[in-house]
Amino acid sequence: MPVKITLTERHQNILRATIQHYIATAEPVGSKILAEEYALSVSSATIRNVMGCLEKAGLLYQPHTSAGRIPSDSGYRIYVDQLLDPDESIGLKIQEYLRGQLKLEKWSFEAILQRAAKLLSSISGYISLITIPQTANNQLRHLQLVQVAPGQVMLIIVTDAYQTQSVLIDAPSLSWEKEQEREKLAGELQILSNFLNSKLKGRSLTELSTLDWGELDREFKHYGNFLTSLLQKLSHFSQPQTSTPIMVRGVSEVLREPEFTQLEQVQMLLHLLEEEQDQLLPLIFALPEIGQASKKVNIRIGAENNLESMRPCTLISAIYKKGNIPVGSVGVIGPTRMLYENAIALVESAADYLSDALS
Repeated sequence: MPVKITLTERHQNILRATIQHYIATAEPVGSKILAEEYALSVSSATIRNVMGCLEKAGLLYQPHTSAGRIPSDSGYRIYVDQLLDPDESIGLKIQEYLRGQLKLEKWSFEAILQRAAKLLSSISGYISLITIPQTANNQLRHLQLVQVAPGQVMLIIVTDAYQTQSVLIDAPSLSWEKEQEREKLAGELQILSNFLNSKLKGRSLTELSTLDWGELDREFKHYGNFLTSLLQKLSHFSQPQTSTPIMVRGVSEVLREPEFTQLEQVQMLLHLLEEEQDQLLPLIFALPEIGQASKKVNIRIGAENNLESMRPCTLISAIYKKGNIPVGSVGVIGPTRMLYENAIALVESAADYLSDALS
């Protein structure tokens, strides 16, 4: 069981150096090499002690007892969220390169997608994934909230294609033990349904994650937790159809990485990419969680991917849009030992370029 620790500046510097060295070499990292090659201003013994603490915290581990240490999925997560120093110049260079290579006036949009997928894989050295734009974005025609049991409310939505979907939402704070309380709750749910219909009718379901939900909280503060749960359920209705094709390029590129030397592992990944794209689609076409619409890229590291064939991998993806409506996604798959700075900038820039092209 990992031990929880507060990462001091020294912990952070040594964890960052360890991960950067492992990404560059694919070799377990020892304290001596960090002392020699990084300006950490501490002795090799001190580095070794800190690495031991990081291992107890579950951020590093030793593949063999006599080997140096390598990052765990949790270590990479800390690195990506807290220790990464973004270089904005990388993104600007990539955008300039993409605009130079992908001429809008020369190709159809599908041809641009194919060309972009090829460029992404060749630039990154990883597998690139791009989904074809969703041509049909169901719009919300009607929404209704109905009390069905103590602590439970049913959300019913009807789209412009007259498709009906429903889902139960837990709302333990909404009491209805007495007849008077039930009547009051039914009235409030009707008012809330009317309000949501006035705000959301005619909206594309995929657009919900980009709206300003703060206004809902301001007008219905006592429903705050319930609204958060409701809006998350609504965003789930917006996931793309499983038939959406995914362009895949660069498989041969990533198979050169040392992490993909086991035949069984490679076969599982290839089977996913070729035969089970319906399982991969919800991972790559991941809309931002409510309240995180400003987050441009979605990063799933190792075990954060719920598919076994993706456990040795990191998936970095971003949504591209037509106006404000998310219609497709672009991403890369590589080993968890990924050059995150470049991969994040590449995916983000590609998504921005495709959004501009559609607009």
